[in-house]
Amino acid sequence: MDLHDLTAAYALDALDPEEAEAYERHLSQCEECREQLAELNGRAASLAFGTVAPAPPARLRASILDAAAAERANVVPLLRRRWVARGLAVAAAAAACVVVGLAVASSRSGQTQVFSLIVRNGQATLHASGLSAAPQGKTYEAWVIPAGHSARPAGLFPGGSGTTVRLKGAVPAHAVVAVTVERAGGVSHPTSKPIFSAST
Repeated sequence: MDLHDLTAAYALDALDPEEAEAYERHLSQCEECREQLAELNGRAASLAFGTVAPAPPARLRASILDAAAAERANVVPLLRRRWVARGLAVAAAAAACVVVGLAVASSRSGQTQVFSLIVRNGQATLHASGLSAAPQGKTYEAWVIPAGHSARPAGLFPGGSGTTVRLKGAVPAHAVVAVTVERAGGVSHPTSKPIFSAST
């Protein structure tokens, strides 16, 4: 298995845990793959800002409304309870899908930093591009902050042009994921202002 060929699958979170772990070890040593992953993550993040569809022709709207008016006598009203149940089912399905948090910031050096957070079935992956390496004696530390609870450490990473880190532990709904700069080796609770935070 050539680890260079797994970049796209990793960006889509399509690798099994063993492959993802092997690829992450490779990623820490391969500048080419980090650059390619950063580019893919940037493209994936841009999908969140998809183009707006053109407005339909006025005659199409009129014909749909005319057809609906003609069929109105055949409509059987549904009980409100069914609509509530359907709404809850849709909400549950949406909760199981991917949630993407995106933040763009400028560092002191004027470099643009893009962070994206992907949460799928309670597991989260954080992608950062344009992030400089952590200063000497420091590291970036990710945090998961469940609603009403204290922050818990979720992973350390050194930064660099294209950084991807799979967060440790489950990420519950309505939690905040944040990144701070901490001393090398990490700390048990945040000691600096977050450079990134997003709600799940």
